Amino acid sequence: MPQQMAQTTDVGNGIVAIDTQYMRPLLDASHLVVADGRAAFIDTGTNFSVPLLLDALRQQNLDTGDVDFLFLTHVHLDHAGGAGLLMRELPNATCVIHPRGAPHMADPAKLVAGTQAVYGERQAFELYGEILPIEADRIVTAADEDRFEFGGRQLQILHTEGHARHHYCLHDPQSRGVFTGDSFGISYRELDTPRGEFIYPTTTPPHFDPTEAHKAIDRIMGLEPDRLYLTHYSRVDDVERLAGDMHECIDGFVAIAERHRDADDRSEAIQASMFEYLSDRLIAHGYNGDRDTMWSVVQIDVVLNSQGLDAWLSWLERKR
Repeated sequence: MPQQMAQTTDVGNGIVAIDTQYMRPLLDASHLVVADGRAAFIDTGTNFSVPLLLDALRQQNLDTGDVDFLFLTHVHLDHAGGAGLLMRELPNATCVIHPRGAPHMADPAKLVAGTQAVYGERQAFELYGEILPIEADRIVTAADEDRFEFGGRQLQILHTEGHARHHYCLHDPQSRGVFTGDSFGISYRELDTPRGEFIYPTTTPPHFDPTEAHKAIDRIMGLEPDRLYLTHYSRVDDVERLAGDMHECIDGFVAIAERHRDADDRSEAIQASMFEYLSDRLIAHGYNGDRDTMWSVVQIDVVLNSQGLDAWLSWLERKR
């Protein structure tokens, strides 16, 4: 596999954020956790990210045989698309997956089909490459509150729905932190201001559930973390304020969806309103960029979030 230079950030406590270079820089992170010469990856990015993850190991003076675990917070392909390829490079690693997600990594056909339905076959391949299966005997399904240890460091699984039914977070007592996947939203460093970090939910299709999303935030905060490690994008520290912002934004997104429930072009109407909502919040947060710059940062999320809210409304309609 060709060697590439990873852009990494040491976020403290033996944790390195690796820019997976998905879509654009500083959008999507894999985290490498190191303890007494042993290591674990949390999420992978795509197949195209794998050489970067391997270089990050080299930067830490570690070998592929030093990795004990690959934790996948969920199986959306910006988090798990490179898992099959990466596992082929890690001879001693076990892949830890939510029970609902594990079958899709052993046989990714449905996962690929769902992705192609969103992006189209050609774009899906350009974004993620060929999704390789993981051998079933190298997968462990993680029950709620299971613990996994490597190098004397212990991580605990917490099942958290709301974003996806196959989602978990990882509590790391050593750092007093939680690896949140997408359960605690998105916070891009480009949107930081003197007032701190900016955050908003990710409601991508097809499993968004606002009730469970609120519960997930409360469960994470029940651990009294000092910091959180988001996949999009890595460490945030002002967790009490950000939790309040997340609860407020989930309710705001739901209100937008319900307001456009009967619109002819519902997803597009939701998208326009969501961008206005986030723009207003960014301006109130002290962000000085123009609207084009705002859009360039949040566009992919606004589009996918709007599709997810549209899917949630359709689910409610089917329940009637």
